[in-house]
Amino acid sequence: MLSKSNRFSRRFVLQLLGGTGLAIAFSSCRAQTPTTTAPLRIGLNVGNVPWEFENEAGELVGFEVDMIKHIAEQLNRPLEFLDLPFIDLFPSLLSQRIDIAMASITITSERLENFDFAQPYYDSDQSLTVKVDSNITRLEDLQGQEVGVENGSTGDQWVEEHKEKYQFSRIRRYEGLPPAMADLEAGIFAGYISDIPGMLHYTQDKPLLQVVQRIPTGEQYSFMFAKGNPLRDEVNAEITRLKETGQLAEIHERWFGTPPDEGTSTVDVLPVP
Repeated sequence: MLSKSNRFSRRFVLQLLGGTGLAIAFSSCRAQTPTTTAPLRIGLNVGNVPWEFENEAGELVGFEVDMIKHIAEQLNRPLEFLDLPFIDLFPSLLSQRIDIAMASITITSERLENFDFAQPYYDSDQSLTVKVDSNITRLEDLQGQEVGVENGSTGDQWVEEHKEKYQFSRIRRYEGLPPAMADLEAGIFAGYISDIPGMLHYTQDKPLLQVVQRIPTGEQYSFMFAKGNPLRDEVNAEITRLKETGQLAEIHERWFGTPPDEGTSTVDVLPVP
């Protein structure tokens, strides 16, 4: 019986074959020697709106999905997607189960000790999301209350580092946004701390939820690779091309409704970290 992750992978592969004209391959997840014709095995966290998620038609879509399709087409490589909990992306790279991890992954000094990143392509901060009727408007209002985070995320790390300052009573860790938001709406915990672009997008059509505070953290997203993987440089060159041609700006406008700001990593070509 297929695991949940492999069921998602097979379903998305079949849909993409019919919808894009881009050759998408499905195979086992065993490590393989990279070749120019081997599939790019992409680990991602489906449900990570607006980066990679399933639309109403059951298709895999999103900002980073658009990016990797452009990149794979230029590299003349088929794509293979594997849906994983965010925390599992890291060991999956180390074990060569996947070639690239993409899930709005923040570049951090700790992650750079064990992984390589391409140049950043999005600037972000954390945020606080609460129920509209909660009377919570800032982090200080969460004293003595429970908060939710995505397990292993930079939001999780931020809460761990600041739990004494804000006196959170408990940290609830989730795998994926939908179960976390269901519990937030049900009042299981008081506030959710996560990347602001995803939360602003998610709450647009959720009348019971609102983002009430931006938490400045100065984060930048990129694709993540195992240390020393030469694929990093190939992908990085294609990110440069997407920026220089304006295609990345078009992707930004498609998913956020506005062009990217000048001087951000979505526009400027930057060195690899």
